Amino acid sequence: MSHKTLAPGVGVCGQVSPQGVAEAKAAGFRAIINNRPDGEEPGQPTSAELEAQARAAGMDYHYIPVTPGRYTDADVAKFCAAMDDCNGTALAFCKSGMRATSLWALAQAGKLSTQEILSQAAECGYDLSPLVPQIEARAAKVQG
Repeated sequence: MSHKTLAPGVGVCGQVSPQGVAEAKAAGFRAIINNRPDGEEPGQPTSAELEAQARAAGMDYHYIPVTPGRYTDADVAKFCAAMDDCNGTALAFCKSGMRATSLWALAQAGKLSTQEILSQAAECGYDLSPLVPQIEARAAKVQG
């Protein structure tokens, strides 16, 4: 399991396998955040399988499935709560890591500048420029 570090303690990656859960634990993550809906692709591990592996490894597990490009305030609130639960030490994943990165970015709106968010995502290979209006709207709401 290869991950990219968005911020200290926050990793993102593509699909995690059941074996990848143990690797995440060994890498120091306290929680797994699954942003990929079950059944999105044939052969993908189910959320229940991954949760069982995470719990067996002594990790927290959060299932926050999102559709690409559709991030609601409720999704962001769940992501924030999951990060708070694990003291900010989590591995978030989806098919490519883009949705996980997008939720992280929206969770950071109002805490970091839009440019800082975009730069940190870009360093990990994710272009979040299409998300700028949503990041800025959320920042205004959070600061507001």
